[in-house]
Amino acid sequence: MSRARLGPGAVLFTCLFAAQAALLVLSPILPQVADEFGVSTAAAAQLRSVSGITAGVVALLLATIGNRFRLSNLLNLGLLLLAVGSLASALAPSFLLMMLAQVVIGLGLAAVLSGGLAASETWAVDGDSARVLSWALVGQPVAWIVGQPLVGLVSGGDWRWAWVAVPCASAVVALGAMALRNRVIPDAGQECDPLGLWKQAGVRGWAVAELLAFAAWAGTLIYVGALFIESYAISVGATGLLLGLGAVFYLPGNSLGRRLLGRGPGVLLVGFSLAAGVAVLALGTIRAGLALSIVVFSISVFFAAGRTIAGAALGLKLADGRRLAAMSVRTATVQFGYLLGAALGGVLLANWGFAGVGWGFGLLFAMSAAIHIPRVRSGERLQSAARYLRRRQPVTEP
Repeated sequence: MSRARLGPGAVLFTCLFAAQAALLVLSPILPQVADEFGVSTAAAAQLRSVSGITAGVVALLLATIGNRFRLSNLLNLGLLLLAVGSLASALAPSFLLMMLAQVVIGLGLAAVLSGGLAASETWAVDGDSARVLSWALVGQPVAWIVGQPLVGLVSGGDWRWAWVAVPCASAVVALGAMALRNRVIPDAGQECDPLGLWKQAGVRGWAVAELLAFAAWAGTLIYVGALFIESYAISVGATGLLLGLGAVFYLPGNSLGRRLLGRGPGVLLVGFSLAAGVAVLALGTIRAGLALSIVVFSISVFFAAGRTIAGAALGLKLADGRRLAAMSVRTATVQFGYLLGAALGGVLLANWGFAGVGWGFGLLFAMSAAIHIPRVRSGERLQSAARYLRRRQPVTEP
């Protein structure tokens, strides 16, 4: 086994799969958890907020001091925390201890999500960073597709088994994959002056755009299940199956985004963000039938996937060597975006229904695209000037 080898893309796939598994397991078992501890469903839902806030705050801390860690050590620590936190959640005798277990999971999420995406470029070889990044990001939707049915299967008798069978087992598998990886990069101390990240042109705008986009997308995922159930009177089980089928479209969207990265991530971010915004707007406002809503949701997943890989690629490009700092900032925007999307979606739904949710999140996507338009136009001007100078350059005889 010590001689076995595993490529960086496969290793990081398992890492982000484990992180996403720790995020998704709570939703299907939420009513059972609430009944077990004698709290309301709304109170039990705050367990996800605990892990999210912890992950966001720790990710910002990693953006300042993360250069003290080797990426491999950071990932191993994060995966170990995910395994311990999941096992503690399964064994928690009280709601308070369940909350403390979620804090541990939040610590693990910050380390794995930040370190995993930073490693996608650091561990890549022969200019293969786009493919490695693509494989890493695919781990999250695959966890959703595989994990949701598995949670339902094992939690029929006792919700505690879901924590063991999905996130804990996934983290253990990822730790094994880390042990089998075929390349160990001496990346300790590689990122000098991580706070200098904010001096890089466009980093602040990129971070704000990521926050807006993730708030829009996380909010859409939170409320789309309720939209299906209330609009078409289908069961919770059928809704979960349909959402899982829609999530499959993340894979071709991710692949297309990877293939188009050569045209510039800024251009892709504008195009994919606007397309995702239109799809989310249509999802909330046009409910002419279940089949049409499923198609529109699948389209939104497709464009959100392309936007996700383009956003991560741009962050790595702007990082100027400070990859862990940049991806830690991105991890924070994902977690805080989830909280912002949940809160904003609740206000929109209460006052304007699902149409308001569609308009609100569609606008957030449009705002994230607008931030990148000056970058794209500036890039186009530079490219035009370069072509003009090449045409004007005199030809000299050898």
